[in-house]
Amino acid sequence: MTAVTRVAVEGTEIVVRLGPREALVARRRTIRVPVAALRALGVDPSWWRVLRGTAGRGVWLPGRCVGLRRGPAGTDFVAVRAEAPALWMDLAPESPFARIAVTVPDPDRTERALRVCLPEGPVTPGEPGHPGMPAAPGRREGREEPRKPPDPAERRMPGVPEVPGDSGPGHREKLWEKPWEKPWES
Repeated sequence: MTAVTRVAVEGTEIVVRLGPREALVARRRTIRVPVAALRALGVDPSWWRVLRGTAGRGVWLPGRCVGLRRGPAGTDFVAVRAEAPALWMDLAPESPFARIAVTVPDPDRTERALRVCLPEGPVTPGEPGHPGMPAAPGRREGREEPRKPPDPAERRMPGVPEVPGDSGPGHREKLWEKPWEKPWES
C-alpha cells in the first residue's frame, strides 16, 4: 500500500490510487475514469480553491479534506492537504465525477503527463474549465453579466431603496441617531 496519493494513466483510464488514510475515509483505494472524459486540468497552489459545492460524505478538517462534494456541476471527489498544491481534473458529464482534486507528490510533473490526454478541440460551453464554479448555461465563463433593468414584479426587501438615493416606496429611513455619525461642531 502506498503512503501518498498517486495519479497515472493506465491504458484508456486515469487511475487515482489513494494513500491509506484517504482510502480509509473514502472507502475505496482507487478511482478510475476514462481518459476520454478529461476536459481540463491544472495545479492550484491554494488547496481550498479546488473545493466547490457543499460537503458530502467524508472528512472536512481545516487543511485536510477527503470525500465527496456536491454542486451544480455534479459530484466532485477531493483528497487534498494544506501543505501542498492540489492537482484538479475536470471531467465530462458522463463520468462518475465532475471533478477530481488530489494532492500528489509532484503535481506539476503529473499535470504535464496528463496534459497529452486532453482533447484537441474546444471544451463544450457550460462545462467547467477552472477551479471556480462552472459557468451558468448560456453565460460565458469569466464575463460579468450586463446590468439588467429592475423587474417591477420582483419582490424587494422592505426598507431597501430600488435605486440608490431614491426616496420612493422602498426608501430606508434612519431609525436612530448614532453620536459618532454626527459631524462634531467646533
